[in-house]
Amino acid sequence: MRYLFTSDQHFWHKNIINYCNRPFTSLEEMHSYMIQKWNEKVKDDDVVVIIGDFCLSQSKEAPNTPNNPSPNLLSQLKGTKILIKGSHDTNNRVKAIIESMVISYGGYKIFITHDPKYAKEYYKINLCGHLHDKWKFQKLGKDSIIVNMSVEQWNYTPIEINEILKSISKWKKHEQ
Repeated sequence: MRYLFTSDQHFWHKNIINYCNRPFTSLEEMHSYMIQKWNEKVKDDDVVVIIGDFCLSQSKEAPNTPNNPSPNLLSQLKGTKILIKGSHDTNNRVKAIIESMVISYGGYKIFITHDPKYAKEYYKINLCGHLHDKWKFQKLGKDSIIVNMSVEQWNYTPIEINEILKSISKWKKHEQ
């Protein structure tokens, strides 16, 4: 079993393609690509933490969306999914109730929350989403880092925890 992390798929949000310069011409293309990338990477016994904004439900932003798309989408994706509540998760029927969580891995306590404004400087590593294509890594105080897990930063693919730690290490070497 492995632990993977991802954020901000925004399934059924057509405007996200333009907002974030996603390389897709349609929702169908975006959905197909992200489902394919997910299932190529994730094994059935893996755990994937989705750090918010998994999909939209019918709204002004997604008027052609099925009324409850989440179960169908989740059933197409391998692994056990843990959903952290994101900024678009109040009306999408995902029923995410976890606002944030802390995990221990590799000698680190890692804080996980959707919006980086809630990151905690006293954790060496913070995983967030919400920012899409803005930045991938950012310092938080002297010894802490925020990692943007939005799909735009990671080729629309969930990323295994050890890959995240290696990427942080590589980034820190270039920052110094």
